[in-house]
Amino acid sequence: MKAVVQRVSKAAVAVDGETLAAIGPGLLVLLGVGQGDGDDTADRLAEKVRALRIFADAEGRMNEPLGDREVCCVSQFTLYADSSRGTRPSFVAAADPLLARALYEHFCDELGALRGRFGAMMQVELVNDGPVTLMLEVNASGGR
Repeated sequence: MKAVVQRVSKAAVAVDGETLAAIGPGLLVLLGVGQGDGDDTADRLAEKVRALRIFADAEGRMNEPLGDREVCCVSQFTLYADSSRGTRPSFVAAADPLLARALYEHFCDELGALRGRFGAMMQVELVNDGPVTLMLEVNASGGR
C-alpha cells in the first residue's frame, strides 16, 4: 500500500458537487492499494499513519501524533502509476478494484477516517498546513 499523507488545517472531498466528507485540522490521506496487499498491510499502514509525529507540540516542534484530530481518506489508484516506458502510465501494479475497495474501507475503518467514494471522480480541496506532505509505503511482505 502507498499513501500520500498531508497535514491539513482543513480538507473536503466532493462528488458531483455533493460534499461527502469535510474535516478541520488533521490529515488528508491519498491511498493506493497494490497487488498482494491484504488486511495486515492495511493495519500496518493505518498504525503508521496514526503514530506519525508530525503535529506541533507545546514547544512548536513536530513531535505529536494524530491524537483526536480528524482524517479524510481518498482512494488513489494512480499512486501505482508506472511511466518508465513512455508517457502513458500503466497501472498494472494496482490491485483489482474489488480487493482495493475492501482494503480501502478496512484502512479507513482502522483510522476512523471520513472518506470519499471509491472509484468516483472526486474533487478534493485542502489547505496543507506547513506544508507537511509525506509519502509512505508498506509492502505486503512486511517491509516499510
